[in-house]
Amino acid sequence: MFLKTSFTTVIVGVFVVYVLHTCWVMYGIVYTKPCDSPTGDNCITPFLAGDPKLQLSIYTALQPNAEGGHTLIYKEEKFDVNSKFERIVNVSLPKKTRNNGTLYALIFVHQAGVTPWQDPQQVHLVAQLTTYMVPKLPEISLISGEDQTQGQKEEAQQKRRDGNPTAGGGAGPTSKADHPVSHWRTRLTLNIVGDHFLFDREYLPSDVHRYLRVFQNGKKMVYLPLLFVDELSNRVKDLVEINSTSMELPLTISYDSISLGRLRFWIHMQDAVFSLQQFGFTEKDADEIKGIFVDTNLYFLALTFFVAAFHLLFDFLAFKNDISFWKQKKSMVGMSSKAVLWRCFSTIVIFLYLFDEQTSLLVLIPAGVGSIIEVWKVKKALKIQVFWKGGKPTFLYGKSDESERRTEEYDTLAMKYLSYLLYPLCIGGAVYALIFLRYKSWYSWLINSLVNGVYAFGFLFMLPQLFVNYKLKSVAHLPWKAFTYKAFNTFIDDVFAFIITMPTSHRLACFRDDVVFLIYLYQKWLYPVDKTRVNEYGISYDEKPKGKTHKD
Repeated sequence: MFLKTSFTTVIVGVFVVYVLHTCWVMYGIVYTKPCDSPTGDNCITPFLAGDPKLQLSIYTALQPNAEGGHTLIYKEEKFDVNSKFERIVNVSLPKKTRNNGTLYALIFVHQAGVTPWQDPQQVHLVAQLTTYMVPKLPEISLISGEDQTQGQKEEAQQKRRDGNPTAGGGAGPTSKADHPVSHWRTRLTLNIVGDHFLFDREYLPSDVHRYLRVFQNGKKMVYLPLLFVDELSNRVKDLVEINSTSMELPLTISYDSISLGRLRFWIHMQDAVFSLQQFGFTEKDADEIKGIFVDTNLYFLALTFFVAAFHLLFDFLAFKNDISFWKQKKSMVGMSSKAVLWRCFSTIVIFLYLFDEQTSLLVLIPAGVGSIIEVWKVKKALKIQVFWKGGKPTFLYGKSDESERRTEEYDTLAMKYLSYLLYPLCIGGAVYALIFLRYKSWYSWLINSLVNGVYAFGFLFMLPQLFVNYKLKSVAHLPWKAFTYKAFNTFIDDVFAFIITMPTSHRLACFRDDVVFLIYLYQKWLYPVDKTRVNEYGISYDEKPKGKTHKD
């Protein structure tokens, strides 16, 4: 029985076990067992249950332990844990911070009327208000040479003349393109658990333990408010570059209460992002993952998890079937070699474009793997054999039979008609972009022009394959298993297009693929499979098997 089990069935089974295990782990994160008996010795009661009068105080300091002095930037004297608010304060930057230094925020929740340094029942956390990043290269007009920052500098000077002291955060003349500089985090998001939850000492979650401060009140153990700094809300798009002219910068202080389950989930997510950064993920790569959690609803986030899991499954199955299809392919009958070449070219251009735009690794790595696979497909489609002699490659091209040459004629005819429309559009778009848009370099303009042609008119290069299908009145030569899995992923990509940050043109291309696949489905319905025709492996189902005859 086990020998008959297919590899796909095993993979699907492993996938189901993985999803169920993940659901169980997520349940263990958001659910915390409460103390059964409120008067028991194992219970830890909340300090907030006594409705104390609290105050929120926020200081800035050059050191996380406040050595060298600290400055009060904000205080909320009548601090209500259950009241949401948002405040904007202007923070004066010390000279060391302006000279590519750091600055920390010291957040205290303490009893009203007492300074946090004298309150033994205060809770505090330290958050970094600055981070280091390589500044984005300025874009220029390749014809006039005008810098994009010139208009921004004039705008900043006008703001300073109008009396705005915060306008001066642009890139200074001494900043280097490859040198990390200090950037200001414009948001500080705080949370406190508003639930009066009774913890059981024996079932105290390890993730909450590091935020828990307790003290003895008679025979009872009492825990102070659970204060949390939401680091996931710090996005790259909100960063402002700091230079010597940045005397003051605005800081948005946001506060809201949070449930215990959401707090535990947020702690795990922050730890996961921090682990990725330890493995080499940049601030921008981590920012894409932050956006998934911060910019989406919690229920929508759960949906995103299941969608991502199925995307991973279909990606693997499509990859497996695509490789199997091309590995066993013996003939290019009914297959458009021009379409194969175009897919190879377009995937490489898209990969170079995403790399030039410094897109998230979540998008970049699959694009790179896809490019390698497409190059291998071209080698199979053109029947190229590579021989190495003395360290130099020698290429040998295979010959086509009569059926393949007939397919090639249809393919060439379709490309001839297509070139009349495609080439003028691509050249016109490239010239327009050169005149009216700004780019970092000539290479950036070239890659952007090519990828805009791929995204805007790339679906036109699927027309030769559709034309070949129409001429042959057959779709039996296409890899339908891989197509089916890729189709599911195409519709899943439509969901990811609104979740993961990516260039707009790449987002629109996801919806373009939907239209192409619907046309293929129509052709599959229009041309039923005829078993007398050659299939995708160059074999006819009606061919008699070759072998020795047996006498009855």
